[in-house]
Amino acid sequence: MSLYDRAAQFAPFAALVGYDEMITEEARLTDAETPLTESDIETLNRKMSLILDMVEDKQHPEITVVYFEPDIRKDGGSYTESRGTVKVIDPIEGRLIFYAGNGISDGQVILLSCIRRIQGESVDFLDE
Repeated sequence: MSLYDRAAQFAPFAALVGYDEMITEEARLTDAETPLTESDIETLNRKMSLILDMVEDKQHPEITVVYFEPDIRKDGGSYTESRGTVKVIDPIEGRLIFYAGNGISDGQVILLSCIRRIQGESVDFLDE
């Protein structure tokens, strides 16, 4: 057996299976969730209430939402921004649902408790 063939039979062996993935996961950075101030909570509640009234009146405003998305593997998460047309605000289940791009099927679902900022023509006047 040639030296090359002999070495090749041991190439697939990994002494520490999953070690590279573990190192990559540990190196991945997450953001800490910053708590909202009382003023921010009040502003968000007023904006949410206005959007809820609009949706009940068959108006569906286009808004941009910044929300905190917790990481499923480690502490922290990331802040994400999504823009869309509001389909439903469900205060019972605590979620906001955007229309999908075609406006027919359900779109993205965002938990109300994770929302940090709402912007849009229909609600920007409520900013202090």
